[in-house]
Amino acid sequence: MTTTASVSTHILDTSLGRPAQGVTVHLSARTGSGADWQPLGEGATDADGRCRDLPTPPEGTAQVRLDFAVEPYLAERGDAFFPEVTVTFAVRAGEHYHVPLLLSPFGYSVYRGS
Repeated sequence: MTTTASVSTHILDTSLGRPAQGVTVHLSARTGSGADWQPLGEGATDADGRCRDLPTPPEGTAQVRLDFAVEPYLAERGDAFFPEVTVTFAVRAGEHYHVPLLLSPFGYSVYRGS
């Protein structure tokens, strides 16, 4: 059995109907609601919109935060109403969490994928 959770993500630009390339994604973790966030690392989305190099959260992680720096990506296309998107979610050891971001200039949505 795996003692930690694993996290992956990708971004789809729904206004263009294609992956969002070059978006920096920061990963942080904490042991519970009152604990401090510990930065774990960052990566950038590739041509397929996937961030393939996020680190594995340490043992004891209860919550994970993904910070998507979407402003530079959206600004290249005109407007960046949301300069960043932050998603926080609970994790359990041994499970994989794929959290896609569906992005457009004036809205976004996230969900737990597979």
